[in-house]
Amino acid sequence: MNWLANIVLVLHALLVLFIVGGLAAIWVGAAFGQGWVRNRVLRIVHLAAIGIVALLAVLDIPCPLTVLEDWLRTGSVSQEGFVQRWVSDWLYYNFPGWVFAVAYVMFLLVVAITWFRVPPRRRL
Repeated sequence: MNWLANIVLVLHALLVLFIVGGLAAIWVGAAFGQGWVRNRVLRIVHLAAIGIVALLAVLDIPCPLTVLEDWLRTGSVSQEGFVQRWVSDWLYYNFPGWVFAVAYVMFLLVVAITWFRVPPRRRL
């Protein structure tokens, strides 16, 4: 099942890249007048993705992808979340879960502000 856990890990990393990289791409695209940044479906999916992450963090609900990966890899579930685990591994510093919840909510606010500063087209 390790290969399946690796697939979940890659999908999870791609989701993080979409959320974080997507915001940066929207800003850069808007600065260069790119029309795709105003694609309503893309923007709704992006806002919903970070909204779900922030909601899960605030409610202290473990991310389903992290739970699935842990279960596939070890048969049990870890207390650390995906980003928390990787930040800890990269920086050798373990922040408490509430720090990540605040960070996710702040990121959600930046995405919401971006929605109004670079509004999507009205039509789908």
